[in-house]
Amino acid sequence: MRSLLVDLTPVRVSPAFRRLWLGLSVANLGSQLTVVAVGLQVYALTASTLAVGVLGICALVPLIVFGLYGGALVDHYDRRTVAVVASVVSWVAVLALVAQAAVGNEHVGVLYGLVAVQSAAGAVNSPARSAIIPRLLEPRLMPAANALQTMGWNVALTVGPLTGAALVAGIGYVWAYAVDAVLFTFALAALLQLPPVPPERSDDRRRRLGVGSVVDGLRYLGTQPNVRMTFLVDVVAMVTAMPRVLFPAVGVLYLGGGETTTGVLTAAIAAGGILAGLFSGGLARVRWQGRVIAGAITAWGLSIVAFGTVLVTAGRTTPDGVLPVALALAVVTLALAGASDAVSSVFRQTILQTATPDHMRGRLQGVFVVVVAGGPRLGELVLGALSTRVGEGGAAVIGGVTCVVLLWVLVRAQRTFWDYDARDPTP
Repeated sequence: MRSLLVDLTPVRVSPAFRRLWLGLSVANLGSQLTVVAVGLQVYALTASTLAVGVLGICALVPLIVFGLYGGALVDHYDRRTVAVVASVVSWVAVLALVAQAAVGNEHVGVLYGLVAVQSAAGAVNSPARSAIIPRLLEPRLMPAANALQTMGWNVALTVGPLTGAALVAGIGYVWAYAVDAVLFTFALAALLQLPPVPPERSDDRRRRLGVGSVVDGLRYLGTQPNVRMTFLVDVVAMVTAMPRVLFPAVGVLYLGGGETTTGVLTAAIAAGGILAGLFSGGLARVRWQGRVIAGAITAWGLSIVAFGTVLVTAGRTTPDGVLPVALALAVVTLALAGASDAVSSVFRQTILQTATPDHMRGRLQGVFVVVVAGGPRLGELVLGALSTRVGEGGAAVIGGVTCVVLLWVLVRAQRTFWDYDARDPTP
């Protein structure tokens, strides 16, 4: 049983990783708190759901631009310095959120601007941190390290929104943002305690930083089939079968419970990820990581099919109250989906970090940030459009089946990914 529990070896053998993981986990909790608080403040100012939705665009556009360029920065400058500067910018943006709430800001454009700044800084910070971690640990410890990070993220995704809503309702926006500002200092302190982490020297690394450096990273990705597959299979999973956009309608039309059911379904995916992390001890011993990724994404797609089947069976009846059995089954299917996604994420990140040469890690981590953020957004658009034709249940079933089919088309077309050997990481 002990061998199945989360492997804590990375935090035991590397004090630097331990500080970085704890600091980032605490900071992520604050970030999720602020996501909810900003959304609530925008709605309070505008009474418009569309205005709240614009926040997503304000976050996504800087994330795409600075995710790609930030990766080039990470491969050009000392990674600790890049991460510290980006973290300071994020922290200042949070302090500005505190200030605007304290003075009673009534201009929604201020919030849009601060969210954009936060997103841009985070898009630089994330690839910098991810490129640092392989320099702190042996390659054999990367699956365990990524399992810990995935678990920390899912805890933040579960607890942060609930805490944010409670703080806003109880003591107001100022204190909600202030809590985030305090929690963010843990991540900043962990970065400041790191030694310098310059990119390793390489004959083919560009001496000048610019768009050409970004293009070099994309060109490299296009020539490395196993690393490229980690991106392609994630795009397939997120674009075809990301069910979050369906949850508001499901809470009203299928399962009852309205907003409460929407929150429960959202939390179920993160809870599945937490459970997968708690029982991730065996992941460190996995050798054929491509096969595990294929299996995990297959399980993700089938779980979404099962979720859609629950909805189709329950029917679009607009119930007056919650349908407890149907809701319980839906929660189980989404928890299984969340656990599957967590396992896939652990090994996709592990392959990216161990098979990619150090001088390319920043740029490929920047692409990873863009894919992770952009894929679900596009998936919400796809399933949202599909649901208008076949209903929410039908959209989930079709999306899940499409995910599995496209995944195996890719795997059959790229056999080296199926045979990827963690003992001989080949990009």
